Amino acid sequence: MGATGTAVQGPRRLRRQAAVALALCGALTLTLTACNGGDGGDAGAAGTGPGASTASPSATAPAPVPTAPGGATPPASPASPKKPSPSATAPDKPKPPAPGPACASKDAVSPNEIAVYRYTPEGGQYSLIIKRGHWGCPVAGGATPFVTVGEETWIPIADDAAIGVHAPILSGSANKPITTHELMSWLETHPNKGLVFHYNVNKAGVVVTLGQEEYTS
Repeated sequence: MGATGTAVQGPRRLRRQAAVALALCGALTLTLTACNGGDGGDAGAAGTGPGASTASPSATAPAPVPTAPGGATPPASPASPKKPSPSATAPDKPKPPAPGPACASKDAVSPNEIAVYRYTPEGGQYSLIIKRGHWGCPVAGGATPFVTVGEETWIPIADDAAIGVHAPILSGSANKPITTHELMSWLETHPNKGLVFHYNVNKAGVVVTLGQEEYTS
């Protein structure tokens, strides 16, 4: 019986040792699985191998998109209005036109300007029949009239006076020289035009220079 009992206990003991070994192996496998993050086999090795990313899964996952009640997508926030550039400035307001010259008194007389109407050869010398006056206030269209004052009078002019005229006596707007005789001939055929001239006299009061200023027919 001693030999038989020993033979029976041998297989039982081997089975008990095998069961203990299997239990230890299973516990060891669970421990290794837990240490490897729950990934099995190759997945655990890939997560711990050289060059593997160590970032947390939450650091690379996209942020959740909020949804409105009922599953509808919330409307996008309205774009803010575009602000003007700091360097942009509003257009400057136009400046008012400069005021014109003040109107002269109705009795004012220019000392060196006359309106010439006709001529006379009486006394053996040419004399201009004139009216004195002054430049008035601008009228519609920008023209400035020469306002005459008082009655017609006369003033002698030298035969060799330096005279410069333009339209309507001669063509163009720049003064061109003519003789006293040529001026008298034009006044004879075009009386009472009232052309304005700037003039100078000598010590005897005779006109020696005469320059046309503006046509004011």
